Amino acid sequence: MHHHKEHHQEHSHKEGGCGCGHRHAQTQHGCSSATTAVAESHAHPHQPEQSASCCSSDGHEEPDEESDRLAAAPPSGSQRFSWQVTGMDCPSCAKKIENAVIAIPGVDSARVLFTTEKLVVDAQTNISLRVQEAVKQAGFTLLDTAAKTDAPKTSRLGEFGPLLFLSALMAISWLLDFINPQFGQIAFIATTLVGLAPVVSKALRLIRSGTPFAIETLMSVAAIGALFIGATAEAAMVLLLFMLGELLESYAASRARKGVKTLMALVPEDALLVQGNTRKQVPVASLRPGDVIEIAPGGRLPADAELLNPFASFDESALTGESVPVERQQNEKVAAGSLSVDQVAQMKVVSEPGKNAIDRILQLIEEAEERRAPIERFLDRFSRYYTPAIMLLAVAVILIPPLMFAEPWEIWIYRGLTLLLIGCPCALVISTPAAITSGLAAATRRGALIKGGAALEQLGRIHTLAFDKTGTLTEGKPTVTDVLPANGISEQQLLSLAAAVEAGSHHPLAQAIINRAGQQLPLAESRRALAGIGVEGSVNGKTILISAPGKLAENQLNSAWRNQIDLLETAGKTVVVVLEEGVTLGLLALRDTLRDDAKQAIAELAELGIRGVMLTGDNPRAAAAIANELGMDYRAGLMPEDKVLAITALSKQQQTAMIGDGINDAPAMKAASIGIAMGSGTDVALETADAALTHNRLVGIAEMIRIARATHANIRQNIAIALGLKGIFLVTTLLGMTGLWLAVLADSGATALVTANALRLLKKRA
Repeated sequence: MHHHKEHHQEHSHKEGGCGCGHRHAQTQHGCSSATTAVAESHAHPHQPEQSASCCSSDGHEEPDEESDRLAAAPPSGSQRFSWQVTGMDCPSCAKKIENAVIAIPGVDSARVLFTTEKLVVDAQTNISLRVQEAVKQAGFTLLDTAAKTDAPKTSRLGEFGPLLFLSALMAISWLLDFINPQFGQIAFIATTLVGLAPVVSKALRLIRSGTPFAIETLMSVAAIGALFIGATAEAAMVLLLFMLGELLESYAASRARKGVKTLMALVPEDALLVQGNTRKQVPVASLRPGDVIEIAPGGRLPADAELLNPFASFDESALTGESVPVERQQNEKVAAGSLSVDQVAQMKVVSEPGKNAIDRILQLIEEAEERRAPIERFLDRFSRYYTPAIMLLAVAVILIPPLMFAEPWEIWIYRGLTLLLIGCPCALVISTPAAITSGLAAATRRGALIKGGAALEQLGRIHTLAFDKTGTLTEGKPTVTDVLPANGISEQQLLSLAAAVEAGSHHPLAQAIINRAGQQLPLAESRRALAGIGVEGSVNGKTILISAPGKLAENQLNSAWRNQIDLLETAGKTVVVVLEEGVTLGLLALRDTLRDDAKQAIAELAELGIRGVMLTGDNPRAAAAIANELGMDYRAGLMPEDKVLAITALSKQQQTAMIGDGINDAPAMKAASIGIAMGSGTDVALETADAALTHNRLVGIAEMIRIARATHANIRQNIAIALGLKGIFLVTTLLGMTGLWLAVLADSGATALVTANALRLLKKRA
């Protein structure tokens, strides 16, 4: 088993949706197995940034006091500490740890990232020891980096041992009860006390650490109460079922985390560093940008790197969901975690330690947990009042009938205790996070990263999608579409002359002409760029000029050429004129090509009832040509600030999302209800966005929205299951039709049903 090394790095991000500007500790995961994880407890100076407000009327959710606490930057001088947590079964455990840590004097904020099992604390001074003590008191374990130990791996016996032991005691008790009821009664009491000991001790720890209404507290009261009224067999059965329910929750939680752990395992621990003629194994953490590494066929990339070979194929399915290996050319960037398919590849590292593609995804997943869906926050608040209310109702049920109507105490104490167990909010609290975690994991599997529940909820509501044109709807790479030579010259001759003069230029239009012309080019001398006009060079002693039509004198082009140029420009093409010694040799027309799947993506979105609008800085004629081809509305000639105004106007009519890839799209993405970035886009766009398509396939947007809508439906089903079962058992208990053990079965059953329903999202075909 490999150790899981984590190297801490600070990473500043702007939080989409809420605009929080706090810094996040980021982890370098260099490991081959993510089940073992070592913690971090390094202090990092915390530089707070300006926190933008997320209260606005354009569809952003109203934050509650908790998200305000998270979004606000900590006071200056605050330090950030983080550890790995073990022993968490379900998201409610995370809440218990937060309550325990936040009570420590000097702690500004505490957040448990359940999916990556991490505790992040901001504090004024080094309070590591007190945090560890508080978490231990609450019944969980923190792992420390300095110790360099692995997380203790729970054995099957450790996991199922207590349940099997209690089951055996129950069987013996029933046997004794069958032989001699008096012995049976004693055996059931002993079984209950054995099962109750760990539950009571945990309940007491949680009460001390600030969580008085935990399920453990309710269980303890119910079981002890049952013993007092002589329902000994039921008291033992209740504990057995509770233990079974806990195991089910634990299983569901580990299933939800599985995807994250698979991701962590994608980055190997060691890399083969090439230095001159020597090669040596080095830890991944020691790799720096510029290092040359070698990847064997079947090996995974330990960092983002550029290909040095002329070409090589990579399986990028783990990151993009694209099952077909992708052929990369020299100098193309390949993401960490990709698999070299067919040959030994030499690569040049381009990512800093802790900042490769996998780390960024893991970090997004961690940040996602801070962006909780409004419905999740509402249910949290609801359960805060719901449990004490049920406890008061239980007390009323125990006291009122015997005192006011002289009913027998025993019956109503029993019904009150049953009611207490029905009051456990576990299924309700887990109903939303379970569905959201599954939804996010299902989207990630298909190459769509969604940053948290809030973004997922917004995504399910959108009705308008605004597209940037270049690099989003189009490839962002122009190609030559028309070659129109003058009489007496062939298409190839025109292309060769133009390419000879453009040779060596990195301008996208020049590259397109060179690619179309092919290899055999004449030699051009005295090549030079003419500012604002074009490019000039000499071929066979004659001066060749390549220029935009608008830069030429009126009389240089006759009316036939001008008509031709107008036709091409109306079709949204860029035209260049090739002249030899001032005489027109011909025209070349170029256009940015549409992405292969653009038409399909727009059609799929239309099926979902979502209309597309194109926002572009390009000229209206070019925009109109592409918009007509796709059958969508457009706004052209927009500056970045105009895009923001357009998005704001669209948002007033309907929930609007913006998808783009460049720095110029970032402000508009921020203004939209939700921003989506193309995976090939700039870091700024990816950071600003609430969601990203890692595979660059536009059809992924429809998939993403389908998953978001399915998650919405799943949440509604889960809440109906949780509250519906509780409502039924509330009535049957008051009528005396159902007892204690059925109440626990209903609670554990509801939790299991809700979790199983949420896990269906993982199998959903989008």
